[in-house]
Amino acid sequence: MNSSTSIAVSGTEGIMHSAPTAGFWGLMLGSIGVVYGDIGTSPLYAMRESVLAAVGAGNPASEPVVLGILSLVIWALLIVVTAKYVLLLLHADNNGEGGTLALMALAQRGLGRAGASIILLGIISGALFYGDAVITPALSVLSAIEGLKIVTPAFDPYVVPITVVILLALFLVQSRGTASIAAFFGPITLVWFITLASAGIWHVAQNPIVLTAINPLHGIEFLIAHRLVGFLTLGAVFLVVTGSEALYADLGHFGRRPIQAAWLFVALPALTINYLGQGALILADPKNIENPFFLLYPEWALLPTVVLATAATVIASQAVITGAYSLTQQAISLGLLPRFEIRHTSAA
Repeated sequence: MNSSTSIAVSGTEGIMHSAPTAGFWGLMLGSIGVVYGDIGTSPLYAMRESVLAAVGAGNPASEPVVLGILSLVIWALLIVVTAKYVLLLLHADNNGEGGTLALMALAQRGLGRAGASIILLGIISGALFYGDAVITPALSVLSAIEGLKIVTPAFDPYVVPITVVILLALFLVQSRGTASIAAFFGPITLVWFITLASAGIWHVAQNPIVLTAINPLHGIEFLIAHRLVGFLTLGAVFLVVTGSEALYADLGHFGRRPIQAAWLFVALPALTINYLGQGALILADPKNIENPFFLLYPEWALLPTVVLATAATVIASQAVITGAYSLTQQAISLGLLPRFEIRHTSAA
């Protein structure tokens, strides 16, 4: 069955196609931009949404609440990303390839006839990724542009229009390909992670009690004390791991060791320090919950940070869009979707 609809595959392919021939450090730098772009922009909104889910808008957050949420955030990163993906799933490759459908095919071979039900799980998992690809660009870019309101309230009426323009431009360039700028994704995202860590360290030093959040008992006590609210807050906490599936999906492009090294030595420390810094900021003044990410930075650094955050969110959005294209291509090859015309715009 043929379809007249075409898919223009672009974005990070310029990096991905050259990845196998690059050295370890080049692969590691490339993976920082492509693999960790999405999860790297979660600090823009994840901490704020988690605290608001726990206490509600306009209510101050107590120290046990902040420490409990920080503990849940840290252990979500350690369990879901580090243990599940970095230490476990990266070793479950399908002939060197990763991703939801690659894992489905691997499980089918292992289970034999009983593996038929695995197809349904693969389809559901793919659908969840498509959902992530739909909401990530809008949520991430909007959260970055909201920093303009901190620079000056005069920008408030323009936040949504600016976001819409950026998103329209992002999707319009898909048909033309973005390989010419994809080489900058890794360096820009690396600078972003350095910026995350730099801002967090200062505020952690001002309020080092947040370091006790590494103790998982804070998170457990929070869930027990808040019951249903705690459970709902846990849903918001999992915003910190959105995009973590890219670790496995891009296994074939960058290899296991560069992806693991980029997470353990760059992304994980930077994210952890930044979340702890946001927690310290909220403890210092509960009013900072309005936008704890951008309030981490001094006034003179706000505008450059907004620009960098916007670039990081565009990179994250491009990576997840390209991931959706790749998932579609895999689904077509497995017969899970009708055949589409596929145009590799960045390969021209």
